[in-house]
Amino acid sequence: MTRTAILVRFLRFGALAFGGPVHQIGMLKRELVDEERWIEPERFRRVLGVYQALPGPEATELSVHFGMLRGGRLGGLLAGLGFMVPGLLLMLGASALYVAAFDGGVGGARPALLVTLSAGAAPAAVVLMARGGWRIANGALRHPLLISGALAAAAADLAGIPFWIGLLMAGALSELRTNRGRFVVCIALAALIAAGIATLPWNEPATGGWTGYVPLSGSAEPVLPSLLFLFGVGLRGGLLTFGGAYTSIPFVRALVVGRGGFMSDLVFLDGLAIGSLLPAPLVIFSTFVGYVGAGLPGALVTTLGMFLPAFAFTLLGYGLIERIVEAPRVHAFLDGITAGVVGIVAVTVVRLADAAFNDLRGVLAGFAAAIVVFSWRSAYASIGAIAAAIAVAAAIR
Repeated sequence: MTRTAILVRFLRFGALAFGGPVHQIGMLKRELVDEERWIEPERFRRVLGVYQALPGPEATELSVHFGMLRGGRLGGLLAGLGFMVPGLLLMLGASALYVAAFDGGVGGARPALLVTLSAGAAPAAVVLMARGGWRIANGALRHPLLISGALAAAAADLAGIPFWIGLLMAGALSELRTNRGRFVVCIALAALIAAGIATLPWNEPATGGWTGYVPLSGSAEPVLPSLLFLFGVGLRGGLLTFGGAYTSIPFVRALVVGRGGFMSDLVFLDGLAIGSLLPAPLVIFSTFVGYVGAGLPGALVTTLGMFLPAFAFTLLGYGLIERIVEAPRVHAFLDGITAGVVGIVAVTVVRLADAAFNDLRGVLAGFAAAIVVFSWRSAYASIGAIAAAIAVAAAIR
């Protein structure tokens, strides 16, 4: 297969990638494994297991992997880009329309139509996130120490402790299952990593960059994120998608709503809802975040940061990482990290629910979305849930 053919093939996959990672992975498996036999089913299951243990959107990583099988590293790069480009272009267009809909920028008056759409989309996005977190928890919290790790990470997040520390605490607690002697080492490592991260220049947004909006905090002077800050937002989100794309949401929110301060929870939820409608990995919501923060340049650097790990793990170090992940000594720590993510996702759902369910209309819209998403198993369930929630919000004034 030529590299042009690889690109075209995965552009098609990307244009049909509705329904989240389960349906995206199923589409790749059905065509490339079951029908065309690019690799044997047993080999596919092993490869998928490796990527599920690593951070990053699994469907994108599998696309890069399949592209490498047929076209080397360049083929892998083209396959990964083909899979993500349709959703990226759609999100860029949707973000531009969203920002343009406001009078005087994102801090201006919200048009009546957008208010109605947001009143339904925001509760639906919270419901979709809760469903994603529940699915992760079902497979992740299978031991009392893993449950303790989830609770510890949640408590740390509620206390305002950086989420990195909570995740490392959860990983260290999980280590107690297999080797108590490594516990102190894990704690020391956690402290060192947390201290190092705290000194990185992208931890604080810098003034400058795009000036096309007034921040949603309502302040007279815009506090604009730098491109370096936005790249860091995307990169940390991409490195923390253990167990599925929903796990990146709390980390991105903590930086752009709580600390970055250039978005409100409602605008953040609008971005999640738009991402759920598109044929793309859910982490494409990072493109929306970057666009609101710094226009087109911000959207591109945030997207680059978010997807960089998914490409790098396969293109640069698949063989090494496969050996590391298959080593039993790291399984417990990775399990603990995933459990910690569950706790942080739960806290984030509660925080976002406070913004989304602030009146009867929001509650009823969320209820409608929950009925659809928990009763309809389809690649289009997320679209149906958002549509149902918006319909209810439009009917209730």
